[in-house]
Amino acid sequence: QLQLVESGGGLVQTGGSLRLSCAASGRTFSSNVMGWFRQAPGKERDFIAAISWSGYSTYYADSVKGRFTIARDNADNTVNLQMNNLKPEDTAVYYCAGRNMNWGVALSNWRAGLGLADSWGQGTQVTVSS
Repeated sequence: QLQLVESGGGLVQTGGSLRLSCAASGRTFSSNVMGWFRQAPGKERDFIAAISWSGYSTYYADSVKGRFTIARDNADNTVNLQMNNLKPEDTAVYYCAGRNMNWGVALSNWRAGLGLADSWGQGTQVTVSS
């Protein structure tokens, strides 16, 4: 199991950018599928992006596709989420998660709304003002 700590959240205007980082401690980072989720007030937590062990494969929810980019550095045990062209509807608490599982199965579970993860961060707040 990993210990995950997110950072980089804050307040930004519509159209602005933020870069979230998730620092992981633990020896199994490079074997974890990593993902980003977000939860807006009064709503369920939504899966928005994922990256495979190697970083070769990525997935984005339609709501963020073309605006957000997920990347990882297995040497530094970090996974980042670059968020561009932010909109007020992106306002949420953002969480990173790790799943020590095959890419296809982990992605399938997350896309199905099964927020199963072996590790969760504590979350970082992103607020986009209009």
